[in-house]
Amino acid sequence: MNVSGPTPRFSLVPVLDHEVHVTEWGDPSGKPLVMWHGLARSGRDFDELAAALSDEFFVICPDTIGRGLSSWSQNPEAEYSVEYYAGIAADLLDHYGFDRAAWLGTSLGGLIGMRLASGPHADRLTALVINDIGPEVPQEAIDRIVTYVSDQPVFDKVSQAEAWLRGVYRPFGVAGDAYWRRMARTSVRRLPDGQVTLHYDPRITIQFTASKEELTTWDRYARITTPCHLIRGETSDILPEDVAELMQKRGPKPGMTVFPCGHAPNLTMPEDIAKVRAILKDLGA
Repeated sequence: MNVSGPTPRFSLVPVLDHEVHVTEWGDPSGKPLVMWHGLARSGRDFDELAAALSDEFFVICPDTIGRGLSSWSQNPEAEYSVEYYAGIAADLLDHYGFDRAAWLGTSLGGLIGMRLASGPHADRLTALVINDIGPEVPQEAIDRIVTYVSDQPVFDKVSQAEAWLRGVYRPFGVAGDAYWRRMARTSVRRLPDGQVTLHYDPRITIQFTASKEELTTWDRYARITTPCHLIRGETSDILPEDVAELMQKRGPKPGMTVFPCGHAPNLTMPEDIAKVRAILKDLGA
C-alpha cells in the first residue's frame, strides 16, 4: 500500500438517463461494498472509511442524482424519491458486475438500502448496515432538515463554507481538520457571480412531499431478511431511541451500535472504522 494511503478513482456512469459520479476505492477483485450517503451530501463523505476498508473491499461511493457531480433531475417530483434512487442503485450493481454486494447507507442511503433489501433485489445484498435512519422518520426531524437544506447558503469564500459546514454538521461527531477541509472542497460549487454555494439541487427536499409515503415503511422493513446491523447517534432526532428499539424486534432484528453523537455518525475516526469493519465481518459481508 502507498505510504500516503489508498488513492480513489472516479467514474461517470450512465444510468437511467443520468450521469452518476462514483468514487471507487480498492481492487475491483475485492469483495463488493456500496456506501451511500445522506440527503444533501455526496459519496466523498466516506473517504476515510472507504480508504481504510479498501484493503479487503472494492468500495463504490456514488453521488445521488442532484448531489455532488451527478446530474440533476428534470423531473424532480418523480426522480428525487427513494424508489427511483433504488433503481439507480440496482443499475449500478449491474454496471459494476456485482451479483451481490454489502451495503452501508447513511440516512437517505439507509432508506435506499432498506428499499433494495425489501424488494425484488433483496438477494443482491449480502449485508445491510443502516446508519441512523429507520422505517419511520419523525415529522419534527424532517422539518428541521428541510429548513437547512432548502435555505441554501451563499458564501464569498470556500473558507466561509467550511465554517458553516463545521457548525451545521457538528452532530456528525468528532472529526479531524482534514475531514472538514475536504468536506468543504467537495461540498461547494461556484456560482456565475463568483460566490459559492452547496453542491446539491435545492429541489431534493421534494421527496418529503411528493413521495412522503416512503418515510413510513414498516411493512417493507418487516420483509427484510438480509443480515443487518443498525448504527445510531445517541442524540439523533432522525432515529429516536423508541424507533431503534422497535427495529431490533422486527424484520431483520439487527444488532445495534450507538455512537456518542447526533445525526448521523460520520464513521471517520480510527476507532469508528474498526467498529464498522467488525460489523461487516460479523454480518458475513
